[in-house]
Amino acid sequence: MKVTGPLLLIGCGKMGGALLSGWLERGVDAKDVYILDPNPAALEPFGSAPLNHVEAFADLPGDFRPALVMLAVKPQQMDEALPQLRSFVTPETVFLSIAAGKTLDYFKGQLGDEAAIVRAMPNTPAAVGRGVSVMVANAAVSEPQRQFCQELMSAVGLADWVEDEDQMNAVTAVSGGGPAYVFYMIECLAKAGEEAGLLKEVAERIARATVTGAGELVHQSSEAPAQLRKNVSSPGGTTVEALAVLMAEDGLEPLMVKAIAEATRRSRELAS
Repeated sequence: MKVTGPLLLIGCGKMGGALLSGWLERGVDAKDVYILDPNPAALEPFGSAPLNHVEAFADLPGDFRPALVMLAVKPQQMDEALPQLRSFVTPETVFLSIAAGKTLDYFKGQLGDEAAIVRAMPNTPAAVGRGVSVMVANAAVSEPQRQFCQELMSAVGLADWVEDEDQMNAVTAVSGGGPAYVFYMIECLAKAGEEAGLLKEVAERIARATVTGAGELVHQSSEAPAQLRKNVSSPGGTTVEALAVLMAEDGLEPLMVKAIAEATRRSRELAS
């Protein structure tokens, strides 16, 4: 991965650190990355990599002009951070935010009409390089900047785009919260195994391994999930009996539709 100028990462917590690891693994030169984080311990996982660490904006070089500013601080810290970034607003700099609930209009109000802003929603599997990140850009973002943001977010998994920012609420509900739904499914599968007579620790082990294995299979396979499901479902066998319950009119699909609708509704409320 080649960069056209220095990268400024503001916040090196779990998600910021995951992105930084992905960038370095993709070949970004550590010398091109500046990390602004008041906590020096945040850089300990990166060992002796020659990263540029500063604890405050005032510590950045006077002539510093980043190609990209990655905003990886908590949403409640944005009001404090953004006014100090206005001097970086040029056609050559794109601002990429991973703060949940902070809209393009919010950043426009803080940085001005000319700021090139991309809003991204990554999810927690980015920590192991298997995340999903969906982005939306304002009109000031150039095509090369879109491609640059795509490449940077692809360093931690799948990266995709929507053109209508309102769709980010559904993205938040589906991929943002999606890992929690899968984790809960593992809990439920293990509990069901226990109720069927398995020891608790055995049920938990095989439920965890079954879901992660199925996830890896669908990741590697070219077949649709529906076909993979059919491949497991022998006519007259045990799986079809369980699927008859899960696929009933009051089964998993309507429950998931209701859950995603509620999460989308709440995302809209928080954004407004």
